[in-house]
Amino acid sequence: MNEALILGAAYLIDRVVGEPRGLTHPVVIIGWWITRLERVIRTLIKREEHLKIAGLLFPLLIVSGSYLAVWLIVWAAARVHPLLGWVLSAWLISTTIATKGLADAGLEIARHLAVGDFTQARRSLSMVVGRDTERLDESDICRGAVETVAENIVDAIVSPLIYAAIGGAPLAMAYRAANTLDSMVGYKNEKYQNLGWASARFDDVLNYIPARLTALLLVIASKLAQLDYQQCWAMIRRDAHLHPSPNSGLPEAGVAGALGVQLGGLNFYQGVPSDRARMGDAHRPLRSGDIQSTVRLMYLVSLLCLIVCMAIAVTLG
Repeated sequence: MNEALILGAAYLIDRVVGEPRGLTHPVVIIGWWITRLERVIRTLIKREEHLKIAGLLFPLLIVSGSYLAVWLIVWAAARVHPLLGWVLSAWLISTTIATKGLADAGLEIARHLAVGDFTQARRSLSMVVGRDTERLDESDICRGAVETVAENIVDAIVSPLIYAAIGGAPLAMAYRAANTLDSMVGYKNEKYQNLGWASARFDDVLNYIPARLTALLLVIASKLAQLDYQQCWAMIRRDAHLHPSPNSGLPEAGVAGALGVQLGGLNFYQGVPSDRARMGDAHRPLRSGDIQSTVRLMYLVSLLCLIVCMAIAVTLG
């Protein structure tokens, strides 16, 4: 029961407080170690073919190191007093979840669009996506925001909650370390195609089951939100596999179906065009209200996932 209460407290902390202000976020510390490890590897290994083997060091050292560090911190706190260990566990788990941060980012873009401030909307979007935003029109700004919120339902909410339910704060932080590795070195470009392959594949494996749970919860959330839950399921089955990621296409296709819009299309990255697979049917153009609807779906999915994960924590506990 304690594990379930800790999980519920962590979720509430994230919903109310969000990312800690004035404190160093654990992900920043993890990122610091990733950068240092990359520097050491590139200093010691010069041959490109050897970097593929060296890439295994990232998940081995960073993920296991994150798990061990958090386990020791929580263990030491619990030795002082059990309540301190519980409180610290709840706070650490909350830092692996980004429900409030994701909602705030999406709704900020929607607010700028609602008053016709496209310049500020593009600037806010640029803070959460890697694509070029300077020339996007209203529909493309909305698409970028909806895609970002939808895609991150898995790795910013569902996955950390599941791993926290199974293994508490240490496993949740180990997952966050793996996800941070993917975002920092998991690119399929010339610089990281060898060094980052293990990190990218490991992240795909960890998100595989959570992404499919997310798809199921999205259908239920669409029903609860009085959106098109039948099209949500239909687009997941029809279009999710078109996404280059084995996991991200599930929430994006589901949201597209629920809203009755089309996601994907032409993006530019530093001026280079990239045509992403279309998901959903374009029954109408995207609008700022779609961002708010996506955030509402994200909240519902997060609550449903919390219920499932608290049940898992009680069962395992």
